[in-house]
Amino acid sequence: MASKLLAKPLKLALIQLSAGADKAANLAAARSKVQEAARAGAKLVVLPECFNSPYGTKYFPKYAEELTPLDIGGSPSAGGGPPEDQSPSYHVLSAVAKEAQITLVGGSIPEYSKEKNKWYNTSLTFGSEGQLLARHRKVHLFDIDIPGKISFHESEVLSPGDKVTLLEVPGYGKLGLAICYDIRFPELALIAARKGAFALVYPGAFNLTTGARHWELLARARAVDNQCYVALCSPARDMQADYHAWGHSMVVDPDAEVVQQLDEKEGILYADLVPERLEEVRRNIPVYGQRRFDVYPDVSEGKVRFEDYGGGIPW
Repeated sequence: MASKLLAKPLKLALIQLSAGADKAANLAAARSKVQEAARAGAKLVVLPECFNSPYGTKYFPKYAEELTPLDIGGSPSAGGGPPEDQSPSYHVLSAVAKEAQITLVGGSIPEYSKEKNKWYNTSLTFGSEGQLLARHRKVHLFDIDIPGKISFHESEVLSPGDKVTLLEVPGYGKLGLAICYDIRFPELALIAARKGAFALVYPGAFNLTTGARHWELLARARAVDNQCYVALCSPARDMQADYHAWGHSMVVDPDAEVVQQLDEKEGILYADLVPERLEEVRRNIPVYGQRRFDVYPDVSEGKVRFEDYGGGIPW
């Protein structure tokens, strides 16, 4: 079974860093850390949510980039994608993925759609040729009120995405991709896992309240639900910023064991994802063959909206 999920061992790196007011400096720092992770042997590298800007509704319009034309499968070096002055983050991510010869999940950036006059929280993934593999727009917006703790409403500025994202990591297998608050909604994870994802990746910026309560709990829950790897990549904590991220980027294995976890400071987490662990866990507790779709529906077979990535993934 594992051979159908993860073709061979994969070294993953999660980059936990802070983003300040200078977008160019943020991009340069991200590029440097991605290159460092690649030199250490990582083949799949993940950046945190809003890695190119401060996190907050007042910042999203100022730092937003236009991604049209969106060229899935294309790259700037081949004349594809948006102009560099329109989306510098797109160009930096594409270039460093190609330089480092990795698959790069570019955390997320604020995106502006001129056509729809809407802003989104958007993740871009690039392959080792600098080609755009996928785009995920955050489906569930972070709108919460915890009295005496935190009140935050992304919907004041952002619009939600409307598609499940599953992409191919070339040479390895399928990856489920979502952003932060999306992890609280198990349907996205269930669909990606049922469609063959070996791992679920969430760039996310939980805060000091929700992080302490639910960060590790949700990572382990999604892992045990779906018997696949789960990776959460957070910004580092900056107590001088408006928003205080929890940090603690982590990787959880298919049996819900925490493989590696950072603290709140900047750093890079490395983890080896191995086919044998997927196979072992699914053999020991074979829930994939024990589901009762005669009693309840298979959420992955219902009406599901997927992004079209050129037919490269057989849904």
